[in-house]
Amino acid sequence: MASTLSPAELNEILHFTVALARKAGALILEGSEAIRASGAMDEKKNSVDLVTEYDVRVEELVKSELSAKYPSFKFIGEESYAAGARTSLTDEPTFCVDPIDGTTNFVHGFPAVCVSIGLISGRRPVLGVLYNPFLDQLYSAVKGGGAYLTQRGLPPARLPLAKPRPLPSLSQALIGIEWGSDRSADMVNHKGESFKRLAGNPAEGVVGGRMAHSLRSLGSAALNFGMVAQGGLDLYWEIGCWPWDICAGSIIAQEAGCLVAGSHNSPLDNDVNQDVLEGRKYIVIRAIGDSETEKGVDAQKRLIKEFYATVDDFEPK
Repeated sequence: MASTLSPAELNEILHFTVALARKAGALILEGSEAIRASGAMDEKKNSVDLVTEYDVRVEELVKSELSAKYPSFKFIGEESYAAGARTSLTDEPTFCVDPIDGTTNFVHGFPAVCVSIGLISGRRPVLGVLYNPFLDQLYSAVKGGGAYLTQRGLPPARLPLAKPRPLPSLSQALIGIEWGSDRSADMVNHKGESFKRLAGNPAEGVVGGRMAHSLRSLGSAALNFGMVAQGGLDLYWEIGCWPWDICAGSIIAQEAGCLVAGSHNSPLDNDVNQDVLEGRKYIVIRAIGDSETEKGVDAQKRLIKEFYATVDDFEPK
């Protein structure tokens, strides 16, 4: 199959990956039940980032079925990457998979967990599926086809779920943030200072404070992207994630009218190319309705610049 996939091909792949995500979701639920029954868990990286054998089992399930259906496609997965199976990104179609995004939530029974299946073609995401089996919520998108949320008992709803409303400043924003798995002093200091400025009241002595409405942590990068796409979060920022954390979520967000970018110095052109995918610095802002003085895309760019002027820029480990 050519590296440039047609709309018909993408829709066929979407149909297959949606069914596969639901099958993977059933295995995730099985694993959650097993953990609750036995209390067994393995440590991964540190006490905050836990995972069990089901992380590997879910990836093996997804990889085996994708490989059987699309043998010419390449594959990048969190667990296979950690085990040393490194696939370089090329123009060829490549599945990019996080088998259980939100593994700490998975271990603790916090229901913000999903399987994330993305497809990259031409070094850019072109298809994404996120499925949270705990809440039976499925986000999906293909390039040029819009983004949708399917929930239990309801027909698919196009994203965002409501007409995009204005967002004059960060002071009116609900912002998604994460502490991540790296809890070194350097990382915690950078993120802590950034979070303080985002939330702090400048009138009460917080220098550079934006006094955002509030900060939220779902514990899943993929679901944070989904929440921005549907309009529940206004913006999400992360340093330290990997391509499989954001690949599927980024195309879902883009198809919902969001703007996705990389580091402080990345161009705000909504081009999630290889540099952005592999840069480990990500920001996504929801769709913003036109106002009398500013078009939505101009507002998105202005607010990202305001955000990046507020938070630290630092390198992940």
